[in-house]
Amino acid sequence: MLTVDDLGDLRGKRVLVRSDLNVPLDGTTITDDGRIRASVPTIQRLRDAGARVVVCAHLGRPKGAPEARYSLAPVAARLSELLGAPVALADDTVGEGARRTVDGLADGDVALLENLRFNPGETSKDDAERGAFADQLAALADAYVSDGFGVVHRKQASVYDVAQRLPHAAGGLVLAEVEVLQRLTRDPQRPYVVVLGGSKVSDKLGVIDNLLRTADRLLIGGGMVFTFLAAQGHEVGTSLLERDQLDTVRGYLATAAERGVDVVLPTDIVAATAFAADADNEVFPVDAMPADRMGLDIGPESARTFAARLADAATVFWNGPMGVFEMEPYSYGTRAVAQALVDSKAFSVVGGGDSAAAVRTLGFDEQAFGHISTGGGASLEYLEGKTLPGLTVLES
Repeated sequence: MLTVDDLGDLRGKRVLVRSDLNVPLDGTTITDDGRIRASVPTIQRLRDAGARVVVCAHLGRPKGAPEARYSLAPVAARLSELLGAPVALADDTVGEGARRTVDGLADGDVALLENLRFNPGETSKDDAERGAFADQLAALADAYVSDGFGVVHRKQASVYDVAQRLPHAAGGLVLAEVEVLQRLTRDPQRPYVVVLGGSKVSDKLGVIDNLLRTADRLLIGGGMVFTFLAAQGHEVGTSLLERDQLDTVRGYLATAAERGVDVVLPTDIVAATAFAADADNEVFPVDAMPADRMGLDIGPESARTFAARLADAATVFWNGPMGVFEMEPYSYGTRAVAQALVDSKAFSVVGGGDSAAAVRTLGFDEQAFGHISTGGGASLEYLEGKTLPGLTVLES
C-alpha cells in the first residue's frame, strides 16, 4: 500500500482523511475516546506537513438523513482538545457549509465534516449513487488518506470510491493494524491462543472456521458460549442461545478434535435471575444450570483455567468479553482474561470493539498489551481471510 510519504509535498494541499471516530456516547458525552486518540497521529503528521486537513467519519447508524443525536459535534470538541488546536466542524457533509469550511482552512488547519451517514450515498449498495457522493467528497480535496481501520471492510463511498478518484495513501493507523494482523496470519509465534467472546456465534462463524486451521488453542466465553454448551447437551436456562447454530458448533468441535486444536469451554457460569446488576446471581457448574437462570459471565473456576491456558502463550488474539463486563457482578471473567494477558509474555492483540472498551473501562493500562485494535469487525474479517475493499483499493 502507498503511504503518506508517497503523496509528495502536501503543503497547501487539501487532504481528505477518512478516520474512524465512531465512539460511544451518553447523550453528548463521549464514554470512550480510544478511536479519537488513535486518529490523532496521522492527522498531526499531515498538519506538520502543512496540509489543510479535512477529516470525515461516521457516528452511529442514522438513516441517510441528519439526526441531532448523531452529530459529530462532541467528537470535534474532543479532537480539538487532543490536537491542541481548533477543529472547525462543518454543518453538513458535502454541501455549501462543507465547502465554506474547507475553503476557510489555512495550512496546518483541521476541519471535520458532519456525519457521513447523514447522506444516503455513503452506504448505498447502488454504485452510481455511492459514486455520486464520492464525487462530491473528492471535490473537497486534492489527496485522500485512509486511516479508519474500523471501516476498511465496508465498500462505502468514503472508504472505497473516493480512493479511486484522488491520489491516495494508507494512514499510519491502517498500516499499523495491517502489520499486526499479518503477524497473526502469516507465521504466528506458538502457542497461538485465541480468546473469543461476545454475544453471538453467528457473528464469528467464518473466523472460527479459519482459526481452526491456524490456532493451537481456542478459549470461548461470552454469550456465544451457551450455544457451545447446548451443543454438548447442557442446560443453558434463559441464556443467549442460537439454536440454528447448534449443528455448526458440533461440527467445529469435531473439526477441532481432528486437528488437535484445544477448545477450552467454561466449567462454571455466573447465572442471574434477570439481566440486571442487582439481580440475584450465583455460580453454577455448567452441568447444573437451572432452567430459570441466565448466564452472564464465566465463573471463577473457569476464569482461573482461562488464565492458566494463557500463561504459556506466545501469541494471543482476544475478541469479545467473557461476560456483561459493564455490570460489576459480571465483569470478573473479562477482567481475569485481561489480567492474564498483562501478566503473560505473549504478543497480545486486543481485537477492537467491546474488548478494547472493556480494557479501558476496567482500568487497564493500554500500553500493557501488544496492540489494541480500533476495528473489531475489520480484524475478524481479515483473520477470516476475506478481501477488505478499503485495503485492496489502496494497493493501486
